[in-house]
Amino acid sequence: MEKRILALKVDVDTRRGMERGVPSLLDTLDAFRVPATFFLSFGPDNSGKAVYQLLRNPRFLVKMLRTNAPGLYGFRTALYGTLLPAPMIASALPGLCREIENRGHEVEFHAWDHRVWQDALPRKGAAWIREWFLRGFGSYEETLGHRPRAFGAPAWLLTEEAVGVLREFPLEYLSCTRAAAPFVLEGTGLVEIPSDLPCLEEVGGRSGVPRILSALDAGGVHVFPVHAEAEGGIWRDAFAEILRGASDRGYAIHPLSRIAADCRCGVLPGRPFRTALLPGRAVPCSV
Repeated sequence: MEKRILALKVDVDTRRGMERGVPSLLDTLDAFRVPATFFLSFGPDNSGKAVYQLLRNPRFLVKMLRTNAPGLYGFRTALYGTLLPAPMIASALPGLCREIENRGHEVEFHAWDHRVWQDALPRKGAAWIREWFLRGFGSYEETLGHRPRAFGAPAWLLTEEAVGVLREFPLEYLSCTRAAAPFVLEGTGLVEIPSDLPCLEEVGGRSGVPRILSALDAGGVHVFPVHAEAEGGIWRDAFAEILRGASDRGYAIHPLSRIAADCRCGVLPGRPFRTALLPGRAVPCSV
């Protein structure tokens, strides 16, 4: 029988996403009785520094307008790290981090400082990247009492220097790219479980739900990228529609760790990551 498996990869990028989006998502997931894998940002929310992207990249401005960024992220988020101090994200809410696990979901590592990785990683060397990981992993362990099993790169962005540093850490798998199918990331020996479906921000929000569901019609194993600020906020109803549509199509929803374990039992191709500008995105990402 044809496999129909879906995983939900939830990225938490901002303090608003952690405080408001995560509890909302937990309630939705409870209502559908399905698990998710949450990738949390633990360090400062410097979202306000995205203003520099607005000045450098016209596509970023178009994306912000198209996706209703003020509605997604809120006014205060747009000032964090510039006119307002940058609040800590997951590390400031340890009880909520533990609640995610207690309610049957997985918590993995997404970022220390999400904004600086997204904006400056190509200009950073191995020493800076190593310190970024050490601070993030240290905060994760202090908050949850155990090590993360996986890393999901902010903005699906990798560099050769980042891959070189990643091999120094005891991870079980990665979820850092937007490739079409899992592979072993060359230089790490780790299975990469990509987000192969588009996220709502890339397909027009609520109006893009049919496009996401149509990608599920053929069956297979898929990973849907969720953002706490979006599906836990103004697009909560659209997320519920996607979950209902997946159920109607006969999909079982599994955590990412189970998909990674199944992949390790088989033979996957090994290859390096590539970089591409995908439809609906403002900057290139790893594929």
